[in-house]
Amino acid sequence: MRMAELSRRTGVPVPTIKYYLREGLLLPGERTSPNQAIYDETHIRRLRMIRALTEVGGLSIAKVRDVLDAVDSPEIPFEVLGTVQHSIEPPSGGTGSEYWETARERVAKLLLDRGWRANIDGPPAKTLIAALASLYELGREDLAGLLERYAPAAEKIAEFDVAAVTRDRGIEDTIEGVVIGTVLGDVMLGALRRLAHQHATAKALGLPENYDYEKGSGGEHE
Repeated sequence: MRMAELSRRTGVPVPTIKYYLREGLLLPGERTSPNQAIYDETHIRRLRMIRALTEVGGLSIAKVRDVLDAVDSPEIPFEVLGTVQHSIEPPSGGTGSEYWETARERVAKLLLDRGWRANIDGPPAKTLIAALASLYELGREDLAGLLERYAPAAEKIAEFDVAAVTRDRGIEDTIEGVVIGTVLGDVMLGALRRLAHQHATAKALGLPENYDYEKGSGGEHE
């Protein structure tokens, strides 16, 4: 297919496709002349992935490049997961907090108690430590106390994730699943949690029978 059809089928504008080609995010098509190339289903798949990572996952082009490099690498899925986590994890900050070491010790104990084979110095652990230290600083031990209650649910979710991406799939599909599941799975879980918060808050505090859910729950306002 020509670039115009590639654009039509993916919803990605032609100038954007050309930009992705220049940046190396999209492999060149097969040249049919000095100024013409044809593209196939692999280009459609890659463009849809880029679009999902940027528009839904919220990743920058630089981070998308890192993620796609991981997808295209010959690494084992566990190493790809580490690469992706390094690429997408926000800066943890907070290392100067007086509560940092206390939070780090608590996270380390959690990993030990649950037998999790995870890196205490990796990006996800540092993000968790920073969040925990911030809760301590804010005097919200009640929220910090949820850490150990969250952990079993997080482990079960992770088991669902891994089972989904490894079941009856080749290594390439598994690696792609690890990447997509990590980035878009975080988005999906965050959205589900916020929806559940709406429900739980309504149950706990009660709402009038004529309550306007759209206006009261972040719906679009005219």
